Amino acid sequence: MSDEGAAVVAAVQAIAERLEAERSYLTDLDSAIGDADHGGNMARGWSAAAEKVADLDDPDPATVVKTAGKTLLSEVGGASGPLYGGSLVFASQELDGGITAETAVAFAETYLEKVQDRGDASVGDKTMVDALVPAVHTFKKSVETDDLPPVEALAKAVAAAERGVDFTVPIRASKGRASYLGWRSVGHQDPGATSTLYIMEELLDVATEHVDVAETPAVDATSPTVPDGEEAAED
Repeated sequence: MSDEGAAVVAAVQAIAERLEAERSYLTDLDSAIGDADHGGNMARGWSAAAEKVADLDDPDPATVVKTAGKTLLSEVGGASGPLYGGSLVFASQELDGGITAETAVAFAETYLEKVQDRGDASVGDKTMVDALVPAVHTFKKSVETDDLPPVEALAKAVAAAERGVDFTVPIRASKGRASYLGWRSVGHQDPGATSTLYIMEELLDVATEHVDVAETPAVDATSPTVPDGEEAAED
């Protein structure tokens, strides 16, 4: 198996383990504003995906991601299957040439586009999009504008996703089953945004292990191209 293929397989396995560990918490979050099935669906789907990709013979990154996405489509019920799995299948084509900074950005953008298309959701609707949009935008800017190494850019994307998860707590849901609650959805953290953050955290951990970096990058969404307050005042 190629180093890149092995890294992506390891990422799928790490995500499966994390979501199994967080199953109860995700279920609790979904119990408050949804069907109480997000934790079980995600844990079951990613566990099946981990088994499938482990059986692949010398896979490339695109094949691993596509296989994981197809498995999620078949194993995960409700809206999560198409959102997570279907979007992965479509975005996997961006990795046909392997994993580079450019293909990683293209993959992230395509995945976000498909999630938004399938879910018809925007920032502020209290969905996984609230974590994904800031994460993808931060990743793209960190790579293309700030010229950061991909792992450092991913660390900043994780920090942005975490802020996005926090953002879902005080807002009213406009999409999905949570929207039926109206103002009663306020004060609850979105489970989809939360599982998205967990997935990204595991991607960062695996990337850090498989890429030659001097040290684990700090999870900080601050952009090096944006001056701090004192510097801005002096200018």
